[in-house]
Amino acid sequence: MPRTPRIVVVGGGFVGLTLAQQLERRLRRGEAEVVLVDASPSMTYQPFLAEVAGGRIEARHVAVPLRTTLRGTRVVTGAATTVDRDRRTVQLTLPDGTTMGLDYDELVLAPGSVSRTQPVPGLTEHAVGFTTLADALRLRDAVLTRLALAADTQDAERRRAALTFVVVGGGYTGVEAVAELQDLARSTARRYPGLDVTELRFELVEADAEIMPELPPRLGAYTRARLGDSGITVRLRTQVTSMVEGLVELSDGERFRADTVVWAAGVRGNPLLARIGLPVDPRGRLRTRTTLRVDGAEHVWAAGDGAAVPDLAAARPSDDATPLCGATAQHAVRQAKVLARNLVATLRGGRLADYRHRDAGSVAGLGSHRGVARIYGVPLRGLAAWLLHRVYHLAMMPTWGRKERIALDWMSALLGRRDLTAADLVRGGLTARPESRAQVPA
Repeated sequence: MPRTPRIVVVGGGFVGLTLAQQLERRLRRGEAEVVLVDASPSMTYQPFLAEVAGGRIEARHVAVPLRTTLRGTRVVTGAATTVDRDRRTVQLTLPDGTTMGLDYDELVLAPGSVSRTQPVPGLTEHAVGFTTLADALRLRDAVLTRLALAADTQDAERRRAALTFVVVGGGYTGVEAVAELQDLARSTARRYPGLDVTELRFELVEADAEIMPELPPRLGAYTRARLGDSGITVRLRTQVTSMVEGLVELSDGERFRADTVVWAAGVRGNPLLARIGLPVDPRGRLRTRTTLRVDGAEHVWAAGDGAAVPDLAAARPSDDATPLCGATAQHAVRQAKVLARNLVATLRGGRLADYRHRDAGSVAGLGSHRGVARIYGVPLRGLAAWLLHRVYHLAMMPTWGRKERIALDWMSALLGRRDLTAADLVRGGLTARPESRAQVPA
């Protein structure tokens, strides 16, 4: 009796969860076994990390448990470490440190990305990334514990360092992070009689000429103005050159001490992708065809922000090369749906479909009741964009149970009940490595 074909999916983020759900619907009973591998037992909805850090959403409510959500998929909690394409096996490390091999007939690589670091002295010792749920909780704790320290210390220099927060990277992640963290800090500072919100110092450092360059210039200018009005200093064409022992040095000559530094300066493909001997682009992403099959590899597929997928919808006749899809949840979810169809077509000897999706636009929150958005070319800002940001991401959030919990969290925060309880993850400063993260897509 022939063995049932096995589809192994590495990564339980947007791509992995959506792909498994689609395969459960499309495959006939007994047609194939689907195995999902991820180092975490849950999928984290990353666009809500800023609001978790800001205390508007409870952390557990943005995590979707894979085993209870995927009823027809075998879920293995473990980290994929190597791939043997000749033998068609994936080597896994389980939570207790033991290893196991997993055979596959078709392999999908979607382990996501990791923070893109730079050779900045003190970076790995003093900064934290902003890519996981643990990062978001750690940053919330950092704000709350630093404000408590500032209220108690008699050392003026120590107080200034505790009340200084730096976010490196002016993309969507960095902008939303700095806005939410500042809102949290201002709300908390008002509860300390010895603190004044004017003592808070927030710095957003961006190496390029504009923040969130994907937006039209006028929306970028609006974002800078709103951040500036709230007391956040936006430094363009500026880089962090050192942060040794908390002394932040910038390329414009500015030097100051900061207890909290957030590294949000972009991402690169998960290191697993570069270890399997397949072609990757300069950002460490696997090069794929328009069908999402990896170049130069049979039975291997990739999608999400660890895949360099040609963007047919954005291509122009005058382009020397087809542009690549951006690392967004929007692309990841839609690529997963096309990939599910192609995997089923492969099993049945059918024709593969090309991935083509017109970018619907983007949305970003700027703190309380402010946001920016570009939807099908139409720019929005202020309250309308903020509401659209919430409606869009609530609609994208997997499972009705999680949608309901998040909506209740928002209602509670709107009534002034923002969570200001520290989870006690931080002791004596912020020391997590920025590249440490679970296998989740951006």
